Amino acid sequence: MVSQLVSGKLALVTGAGSGIGRAACQVLSREGATVIAADRNYEAAMETIKKHAALASGTTGDHTAVELDVSDSKSVQKLLQSTLNIYKTPPNIIVNCAGITKDNWLLKLSEQDYDSVLDVNLKGTFLVMQTFAKALTEASLPGSIINISSIVGKYGNMGQTNYSASKAGVVAMTQTAAKELGKFNIRVNAILPGFIKTPIISTVPDKVKENLLKLVPLGRLGEPSEIAEVITFLSSEKSSFITGAAIDVTGGF
Repeated sequence: MVSQLVSGKLALVTGAGSGIGRAACQVLSREGATVIAADRNYEAAMETIKKHAALASGTTGDHTAVELDVSDSKSVQKLLQSTLNIYKTPPNIIVNCAGITKDNWLLKLSEQDYDSVLDVNLKGTFLVMQTFAKALTEASLPGSIINISSIVGKYGNMGQTNYSASKAGVVAMTQTAAKELGKFNIRVNAILPGFIKTPIISTVPDKVKENLLKLVPLGRLGEPSEIAEVITFLSSEKSSFITGAAIDVTGGF
């Protein structure tokens, strides 16, 4: 039997109700992890566990679906407590996939839409990372944190002042956290997906999508599973000397 990459590990995935988060739950489960699927939409998280994690492992096993608002510190603390109650240990894999967009031109972007995107994408990543990294240090356990940024955090994108700023912040925060948490044997890495078939990309007009694909040497959108495979690699001992990295997964964009 082929050995599984993350067998016996406990993984928390935020934004697990769709897209990259859902795919991450599926691949981590396939590779032997017990998955906590967290999403603001509890029904979507439950669907991930029932249909996707179950398909990967052949059973729902000990997987759990939970409702989580990453931008609310009380919600994050509540999740930590319930995790400790159920599993008696903090997760040693933390995957921050939760993210939103509220696109508009810089000159038209409202302060509210700016704040809400930064609250979820940047502050939410910070709160989850801080809360669960602290739990790992208190339990003297190693861990791997994977934060989902975006290629637009590196190059910007028209109509996404707030989103690109939030995703650039995720990279800088990841690199800083890696420096601080290395002494606790907690690795922190970021992935910068390109244009991936997710609910976010489905809102992009077809004409714009066609123009974007011209910029991708591989000539297609990425699949969520292709990001999930990289997440799982970074969660495993195969990447034991990788920390503070920001890895582009873009088809060459």
